[in-house]
Amino acid sequence: MQYFDIILFALIAVFLVLRLRGVLGRRNGEEKQGPTDVFGRRTHQDGNGKDAVNSAPQPTDNVYRLPDNDKGTVAADSSTFGVLQKIQKADPDFTQQDFLNGARMAFEMIVEYFAKGDKDGLKPLLSNDVYKNFAAAIDARAEKGEREETTLVGIKSAAIHDASLEGRTAYITIKFVSEEVSVIRNNDGDVVSGDPNQVIEAEDLWTFARNIESRDPNWQLVATETPEEETAE
Repeated sequence: MQYFDIILFALIAVFLVLRLRGVLGRRNGEEKQGPTDVFGRRTHQDGNGKDAVNSAPQPTDNVYRLPDNDKGTVAADSSTFGVLQKIQKADPDFTQQDFLNGARMAFEMIVEYFAKGDKDGLKPLLSNDVYKNFAAAIDARAEKGEREETTLVGIKSAAIHDASLEGRTAYITIKFVSEEVSVIRNNDGDVVSGDPNQVIEAEDLWTFARNIESRDPNWQLVATETPEEETAE
């Protein structure tokens, strides 16, 4: 009977493990990335059918070339291009287009989280100083009994505006041109500011930073400004 009990408990344990695995699933490398992993490494198939990370070209004769196209990347004859080459030399997985794709996703998420007042969602995407400013604005809005409703109609363009490399930290500024519908309402639902029926065009300069020697591929928003104002950190 003792042996029978041991076998019975073992069978029950195996059954529970299989059920748990069926509910939670296995990690197979094809899961969706987490909500803050917007700059994560993506794999693609190379010419031999093998996985390759991103689309970063391999260095040839110590020259690191970046892809040129009309989707917001920097032309090779610009002064910023040399800085981007240095960034890619330190991080061969970096490409302009992959960075821009991640920056667009980060822009959408930050605008959404800020409008909802979701400080937990914002925190991993922002530097400490920027987070404090955003959190203070959210708290001030809550104290007034107001809520913001922002609908991002779309990003018309996102282009690399500037770049710099200071020690191990890379900084890249993106100029976003977006269309939004933004209103602020009070507790009664009345519109305090904005027009829910008007789409406005907004221009923003957002600077992202990252330690290029870090294994974490994500960048954080470290500064925001508009063409009419000074940088706010």
